[in-house]
Amino acid sequence: MTVAFRPRPSVVRRDSGLYAYERALARRGLTPIAGVDEAGRGACAGPLVVAAVILRREIDGLGDSKLLTPAVRERLYDRITRVSHVGIVIIPPGEIDAKGLHKCNVSGMRRAVAQLPCDPEYILTDGFPVPGLPAPSLAVWKGDQVAACVAAASIVAKVTRDRLMVGLDERFPQYGFAEHKGYVTPGHRLALEAHGPCPDHRYSFVTVAREMGENEMGAGVA
Repeated sequence: MTVAFRPRPSVVRRDSGLYAYERALARRGLTPIAGVDEAGRGACAGPLVVAAVILRREIDGLGDSKLLTPAVRERLYDRITRVSHVGIVIIPPGEIDAKGLHKCNVSGMRRAVAQLPCDPEYILTDGFPVPGLPAPSLAVWKGDQVAACVAAASIVAKVTRDRLMVGLDERFPQYGFAEHKGYVTPGHRLALEAHGPCPDHRYSFVTVAREMGENEMGAGVA
């Protein structure tokens, strides 16, 4: 009787360093490896930005984009995009309203991977599994803190989206997008109360929908 060979599974400790996942996969011949992450999922205005990154070399200083200063993110963004393969997908608020946030997120991850100039042998996603990817994949809890390629994707997505929100602030300065980047803050709530939503708000989100409803009720009373 022939017994099929099964390789021993790799165990990756979360304290083994940011490149532990990539090194474990590379030892099994699974390269290149793509990391995928998004920025703007919790915002009530502006786009959802999804990035996929294949690191072609190790980059010092990578980490969760949310834990880095804007200046450090910008420097790392320049280094990542200079020495890595990158795919970026920008999903506008209208598409999020029409299709739903999670569906757009999953679709965006597939599309970002498809934009990469070479096919990955393995894909690491941040937080949740993504069906329909073109290679075996693993959802990594807090992947942007423990896997280098996911951290790189989080930085690319975050910097790309922040730049878009600064541009949006120039069009709609009354909302303060350059400061809060479309997330719900006390100042953003006050701006919504005063001005109502702009075309780049996500009308399906409860904070925006509530203000729309109150504005419509107020207009009816008047």
